Amino acid sequence: MAALPTLVFLLLSIMGALAVSPAPLDLRTAAAMAAGLCKTRPTDLVFIVDSSRSVRPSEFEQVKVFLAKVIEGLDVGPDATRVGVVNYASRVKNEVSLKTHKTKAGLLKAVSKIEPLSTGTMTGLAIQFALNVAFSEAEGARIKSSGVSKVAIIVTDGRPQDNVKDTSKRTRDAGIELYAIGVGRVDLNTLRQIASEPLDDHVEYVESYSVIEKLTKKFKEAFCEPPKIVADLCATGDHDCQQVCVSAPGSFKCACKQGFDLQEDGKSCKACGSTATDVVFLIDGSKSVRPENFELVKKWINQIVDKMDVAENKARVGLVQYSSTVKQEFSLGQYNNKKDVKDAVKKMSYLERGTMTGQALRFLTDNSFALSNGARPGVTKVGIVFTDGRSQDYIGEAAKKAKVQGLKMYAVGVGNAVEDELREIASEPVGEHYFYTADFKAMTSIANKLQINFCPEEDPCECETLVKFQKKVEDALQALMKKHILFKS
Repeated sequence: MAALPTLVFLLLSIMGALAVSPAPLDLRTAAAMAAGLCKTRPTDLVFIVDSSRSVRPSEFEQVKVFLAKVIEGLDVGPDATRVGVVNYASRVKNEVSLKTHKTKAGLLKAVSKIEPLSTGTMTGLAIQFALNVAFSEAEGARIKSSGVSKVAIIVTDGRPQDNVKDTSKRTRDAGIELYAIGVGRVDLNTLRQIASEPLDDHVEYVESYSVIEKLTKKFKEAFCEPPKIVADLCATGDHDCQQVCVSAPGSFKCACKQGFDLQEDGKSCKACGSTATDVVFLIDGSKSVRPENFELVKKWINQIVDKMDVAENKARVGLVQYSSTVKQEFSLGQYNNKKDVKDAVKKMSYLERGTMTGQALRFLTDNSFALSNGARPGVTKVGIVFTDGRSQDYIGEAAKKAKVQGLKMYAVGVGNAVEDELREIASEPVGEHYFYTADFKAMTSIANKLQINFCPEEDPCECETLVKFQKKVEDALQALMKKHILFKS
């Protein structure tokens, strides 16, 4: 009889995978990196590092940590990846040539000894030096026909005192891929003039040197060359499936749990019967977010709203923005269809000023989910908190009160957000309710993972899909039983 349970298990597994979609290449690469299953492709890589007087000594040390962490993820060697470092201010200094260090240990030691030059900011001169000298065969660069990628990563925090547009174009035309990382008050237009296309992949911005280290993963993935077939990518956990990941040779497929349907994007799942849910977004509108990123936040909110069944008797949505003060943009039930909610989100004006997250959480618990503001008794209540920085007031008491009240709290952080604060806000299990990314442009993946609607637990048989599933399983089990009995006789 041992074979029968095995057959039943296989049948349930197969039928549980309701629908599938292939994994995109970039996710495959990221998953392979997380599992240590890929090698970095042979590359001539030169870091071009701004050490002008605006970069404090402590900040320059953080840049060196960033360089070291990227290097640690590379296969360093004469026939693998060669690394050079160009240091610049008013003048340019070739700190490390591509030919100098053949081992990772020697390279890391050399990077640790680099000192800032502390004068002006001649970024164009540094890029020209890299083109003429750092990437020359005399300095260890390999010939163009060798199939080796040539990449330069420029890190700067200021406005250049010379022209970068023409020099950068000549460098790109020579086959060198340029990444531009800007810090703090950097001129964003300068970064776009430097970087290769597509700009979204080659321009990065961080608020301060204290968070530049968080870009490490991006550059490790950029140089990763995954194997053609990777076993069990689902085990890495780095995928966009909202509920169930099913392994496939060199890829993965997304599926949904019982009672949920896979949506057209092939990743997200929708409950078979949307239930009443009150959802309030609590959005950080402090000055550190910046206007262009605030627009990305609004798009992110509407991306989540798109996955909800907004109606008076189903999902109700409220929106609160905070900085040094708290502003209720609209209350629960004020808009009873998806279009009106999204239009109201688009019209939200940016507050700027400080980051009083504790005060905002108190407003959420005391006002946003009050009956007078459209909340309904007995329905699931969800708070989605977004922030990009450290709170300027205490959040502990308000975060605890939200959980005591039974609110399902999600905490989403970007850039300078403090991960310990996000964990304190998030509901249990924290791993499913807390999300962080260094880059505003990566918020889309977080929206895909947020689960808002739920099937009613008290009567799951109301879900039509589940009823059909159970009927199929019962029929299949009966057929298996008959075959087993006949086989035994």
